[in-house]
Amino acid sequence: MTETPEAGPPIDAPPWSEPAATAPGGVAQDDGPALFPADALPATPAAAAPYRVLARKYRPQRFEDLIGQEPMVRTLTNAFAAGRIPQAWMLTGVRGVGKTTTARILARALNFRSAAVDRPSIDLTVPGEHCKAIMEGRHVDVIEMDAASNTGIADVREIIEASRYRPATARYKVYIIDEVHMLSTAAFNGLLKTLEEPPEHVKFVFATTEIRKVPVTVLSRCQRFDLRRVEADVLVAHLAKIASAESVTVEDEALALVARAAEGSVRDSLSLLDQAIAHGAGAVTAEAVRAMLGLADRARVVDLFEHVMRGDAGAALAELSDQYASGAEPSVVLTDLAAFTHLVTRLRIVPEAARDPSLTAAERDRGTALAARLTVPVLTRAWQILLKAIPEVQGSPRPLAAAEMALVRLAYAADLPSPEEAIRMIAEGKAGAPPSRPAGGGGGGGGGGGGGGGGATAVAAGAAYAGGAPAPRGAPRLAAETAPSAVAPSTAPRPASGPVLASLADVAALCGERRELRLKFAVERQLKPVRFEPGRIEVEPAADAPSDLAGEIGRKLTEWTGTRWVVTVTRGAGGTTLHDERLATEIRRRDDAAADPLVSAVLARFPGAKIVDIRMRADEALPLPAAALLDEDGEIATPDEPFDDGLDF
Repeated sequence: MTETPEAGPPIDAPPWSEPAATAPGGVAQDDGPALFPADALPATPAAAAPYRVLARKYRPQRFEDLIGQEPMVRTLTNAFAAGRIPQAWMLTGVRGVGKTTTARILARALNFRSAAVDRPSIDLTVPGEHCKAIMEGRHVDVIEMDAASNTGIADVREIIEASRYRPATARYKVYIIDEVHMLSTAAFNGLLKTLEEPPEHVKFVFATTEIRKVPVTVLSRCQRFDLRRVEADVLVAHLAKIASAESVTVEDEALALVARAAEGSVRDSLSLLDQAIAHGAGAVTAEAVRAMLGLADRARVVDLFEHVMRGDAGAALAELSDQYASGAEPSVVLTDLAAFTHLVTRLRIVPEAARDPSLTAAERDRGTALAARLTVPVLTRAWQILLKAIPEVQGSPRPLAAAEMALVRLAYAADLPSPEEAIRMIAEGKAGAPPSRPAGGGGGGGGGGGGGGGGATAVAAGAAYAGGAPAPRGAPRLAAETAPSAVAPSTAPRPASGPVLASLADVAALCGERRELRLKFAVERQLKPVRFEPGRIEVEPAADAPSDLAGEIGRKLTEWTGTRWVVTVTRGAGGTTLHDERLATEIRRRDDAAADPLVSAVLARFPGAKIVDIRMRADEALPLPAAALLDEDGEIATPDEPFDDGLDF
C-alpha cells in the first residue's frame, strides 16, 4: 500500500494554527480552516467535529510561530544552520510560555525529512514526513514522559535501555521529559552518564518550571534556554490576531484585561479569551471580562485611589461598596489598588512607563497627573499598608469589613507626617495636641471616616506639600482637584520671611527638611564652624570635604530662604564638627550617668550590665536627643507629656 503524502497547511490558514484534522478521504473537519473549497466537498455534519480550545487550535507549529521568544529562536536557527546541535536542551520558564511546544518543534526540526530536504532543518514551512505525528505526540521515536508521574530510577532505567536501539523510522530518537525537576535524586544520578555521552542517534529535551530544583550536574550537560514571559503588548497583538481569525468582536480594553490577567502566559491568555468568548456569546467587551474575572473597573480603581490619597475615607468606603455591589471581590479591589499605587510610583520615577499599551486611558492620563503630585515616601507608605492588608482581607471571615478598615487606615495615613517630620516638628517646639482634621467630604461615611478633603485649609496644605515642604498634621497629601498649585511641584524660592538661621546646626536641619540628606551629612561631618552671621557663613572644611561644598551650600540657602548667602572657607581656625560635638556630648552624658550613685549601684548589682542609652527628662536644661522622642509604646513624647523612664537621676 502506497502511503499518501501529507497535505501542507492551507494557504488561507493562520500560520500559527495546527494543521486541520482530516477525515478519511482527505475531507477536512470543520474544527479548523478548510483544505479545499467548500463546494468541492460533501456536506459534513457539524456534530462530527469536536470542539478544540483555542490553546490547542492555535498551538505553534514552527519556530516562527513562537511569540516573545526571539533570542531562543535566533540561537537555535544559527545552531541548526551551522550544524552545532547539542545532545540535550533544558527549557525553563513559567507555565504556558511554550516549553512543551518548543520541545515538539525541536523534535520535528531534528527529524525533518521531505522530498527536497533530508537533514535537520529549522525551515518547517512545508510539513515533512514525520511532522504531523510528532506535533500530535504519537510518533514512535519521539517519547514524551511526564516526570511528575514517573519519578523513580526504574523509569530512567527504561530510557537508558531503550536508548541503545536506533530509531524505527526517524533520524533521531528524541526523549522529551516534562517537569524534569520532579525526578528523584537516584533518577537524576542514573541519567547522568547517558546524558553526558548519549548514542549519536539520541537527543534529550527537558522542560521545567523549577530550574533551581534541577541538579547542577544535569544543567552542566544541557544547553539552557529561559523562555520569558510574553510582554503585554505582544500578547495583546497575538490575541487580536486570533480573535480576528475566529471572527469574534473584541474590545481593545478587554484584550488588555485578559493579557494582564494572564501574567505573560500565552496558554492562560488563550484560555481566558476562550472563556470570555463563551461568556459574551461571541462578542467580548471589557465590562464582560471584568465581570468574568471579578475585577473592578480600572477608572473606578483610580477614583478609589484619589479618595484615599485625599484622606476622604467616607468617599472611599462608598466607592468600595459600589464596586462590591457590582461583583468585585474586596481582595481583588485592594490588589488592583496596590497595582495602581505601583504604577503611579513607576510613572513618577520612569515617565516612559506610560507608553505601556496594556494601560487604559484612565490609568495612563490620571496616573501621570497623580505621579506629579504625590511624593515617593507617600506612595511607598501606601504600598506597605496595602501589601499588609491584602492577606488580611483574603483570610478574613468578613472580607468587605476588613477591606473597609484597610481603606480607613490608608486614608488616615495619607496625612500623617513622616517620622523625620514629626521629630523636626518636636525639635522646633511645634508639637502638642494634633490639630483637628479639616471639615469636608471625609466627615461622613462608614467607620467614622475622617477625610480631610474639603476646605481652603486642605487645598493650601496639599499645595505646600506638593511644593516640597512637609505637610503639617491634618493636611491631606493630595489636594482637591480645584487647587491649581497642587498639580505640579513649586520651584519658587522661599520668601525672605522664611526660617531664621542662627547656626550651622540650623543649616543642617534645613537640609534635612528639604530632603538633601547628602548635603546634611556633609554639613554635620565635614564642616567646622568659624563664624556665623546673617547672610554669611565662615567654615573650615575637613580633609575629605568636596571642593565645591561651600558654593553648593550657598546656592541652596539662597534658593531656600530667598535671601543671598555667602559661604567662605578658612584654614586652621575652625572648631569641631557638629557630629564630633554631638559625640562628645553623648560621652559626657554617659560618664555623668555612670558617676551617679544610683546608676553605679545598679551596675554593681548586675555584673555585665552597661549603659546603652541616655534619656534626659523634659525639664532638664539639655536638649532632647533624637532617641528620647519616642516613649515605650512607640508614641511621640511631646513637651506637654514628658517621657518618664522610671528612673529619677
